[in-house]
Amino acid sequence: MLASLTDAPLQDPQFVYEPKYDGIRAIAEVSRDQVRLWSRLGNEKTDQFPEIAAALTAWARTRRDAVVLDGEIVALDGHGEPTGFQQLQGRIHLTEGGGGGVAYVVFDVLRIGRDDLRDRPLTERRQALERLFAKGQTSMLRISAQVAGDARAMYKEALAHGWEGLIAKQAASLYKSGKRTPDWRKLKIVREQEFVVGGWTEPRHTRSYFGALLLGVYDGDRLVYAGHTGTGFNEKELARVSKLLKPLETAACPFTPKPKTNERPHWAKPELVAQIKFTEWTADGKLRHPVYLGLRDDKRPADVTREDRPRVPGSGFGTADSDLIEQLNAIERSRHDGVLTLPDGATLKVGNLHKIFWPKQRLTKGDLFRYYVRVAPFLLPAVADRPLVMKRYPNGVDAKPFYQHRVETPPGGIRTEVVSVVEQRPQIIGGSLLALLYTTQLAAISQDPWCSRVQHPQFADYVALDLDPADDVPFAKVLDVARWIRDELDALGAVGVPKTSGASGLHVYIPLPKQTPYDAGLLFCQIIATVVAHKHPKAATVERSVRARGRRTYIDFMQNVLGKTLATAYSARASAYAGVSAPVSWTEIDEGIDREDFTITTMPARLEQVGDLWAALRSSKGVDLGRVARYTEAPHRAQHATRRGGG
Repeated sequence: MLASLTDAPLQDPQFVYEPKYDGIRAIAEVSRDQVRLWSRLGNEKTDQFPEIAAALTAWARTRRDAVVLDGEIVALDGHGEPTGFQQLQGRIHLTEGGGGGVAYVVFDVLRIGRDDLRDRPLTERRQALERLFAKGQTSMLRISAQVAGDARAMYKEALAHGWEGLIAKQAASLYKSGKRTPDWRKLKIVREQEFVVGGWTEPRHTRSYFGALLLGVYDGDRLVYAGHTGTGFNEKELARVSKLLKPLETAACPFTPKPKTNERPHWAKPELVAQIKFTEWTADGKLRHPVYLGLRDDKRPADVTREDRPRVPGSGFGTADSDLIEQLNAIERSRHDGVLTLPDGATLKVGNLHKIFWPKQRLTKGDLFRYYVRVAPFLLPAVADRPLVMKRYPNGVDAKPFYQHRVETPPGGIRTEVVSVVEQRPQIIGGSLLALLYTTQLAAISQDPWCSRVQHPQFADYVALDLDPADDVPFAKVLDVARWIRDELDALGAVGVPKTSGASGLHVYIPLPKQTPYDAGLLFCQIIATVVAHKHPKAATVERSVRARGRRTYIDFMQNVLGKTLATAYSARASAYAGVSAPVSWTEIDEGIDREDFTITTMPARLEQVGDLWAALRSSKGVDLGRVARYTEAPHRAQHATRRGGG
């Protein structure tokens, strides 16, 4: 099972987090009679790492059943800690063991005896793994570190120790052999990936063998030049790589288009793959400060494509934002269609960026694009893995919109899933920058996700109370209703996370326990809403009829139904003031806020100041639904009072 380069939050009760070990991925088949190590391409590695095979053999003698394990072969530093792939370079081309210390870090178990565990949740497999190695761990045979729900401390450790990154895994994920899936996600910290070697240059001065390797990545069937590196070699490695390159020399340039080089090039058949560390991709798609780490024999050249580090939620804004915004500015100035190149190399055709979407502020479709580029690191975790419903405004907020659920032929790279059993319609699944900008191109001003994820659409992760005031109700009165809801939640030991709606109202979200059906969440919200309306009948109501509401705030609990949506946190809205659905603190609600302070022009600066307030929803423990039982009498009293009043 392989991980995808898809954004993941650092706080989410649905995820567990592990270090991303920088070595050779290996499946171990272990029995009393035999141990065999296999790379992900099916190459046997047993003879290259005999000490690991010996450690597994010794461990197997303490067991009755054969097992199949998944893990990473890593090099060890002088302190016995896993270090970078470069330290394995001396071992990867050997046919017999030798060289520095290594370890096998195990992070999954796929089979125990005849019991195939791949169709069980990761949490169950992890428990089985920990039982297997309760007494069997050594310096050479160990299980991976893992934390559940909150990886902030692990992320800081990764930064401090120069780890390659983290792996975020859905705690409920099944093991899908050979599949690359967003159930497992890479959070890279150091930019490092494989590149195809397409040639070399003549050496300068006293340098021997060659000057630099010419590197590329595949885009479809084209090998695209990505830059060159002559850094990271010692004399021995220069000689070894040169010996491998010479037989591959060819007159034909493998790159399309043919690149210009500083020194005379020698082209090579693209058969070697090198691991390269670098600081960033430049705007023209070249590597900055690349450093050679070693050659790999466990990667196919044809599988090497451009990667880019996913943005870590809460990490702020960076050069990738600036590059995209410069592209958007140029396209908007041209008043013609153009093509955006995203940080991961994906492209998206966009147009009509000069079109006015908010007439009062003279804000354009281009302004909406720029807003979403800036806030994407914060917004994408809120919609990750969630089906989206689009409400499209092709002619701006003053014109009539229309809804779109079905998406038949989105551009390549847009994730879609069939989530409606009845209608069998594919819907866009949120979580990627490409999907966010594609829906923006379709003039979907807001991002409207389901309350559940595509992995378990029948179970809601949270519920929401939508506070919708009548036209002449001051926003200060809406804040009163929000405080009363908070009081009821406090009495139940529950957490409420508030945000403005971006229009006239306010939302209060409540996290739910895992595997909570929509109906249970709906009932919980109905009880809370009815209790508040019963206690404060002059200011709040649960009456659905607009005529019956009067000058009160309607507490809408009916949004918590399968397939219903609300605008997510940080979503732009089609309100006259270009509002944003902005997470706020309860302190701000107590002190009083103006909903029109949160707009697509002010929100990026606020995020720099306060960070991701919406992370509280992902990290909060789900409400104990059983504690609401003592409130069940209140709805009956409220309903009785309503009937008595002729409602």
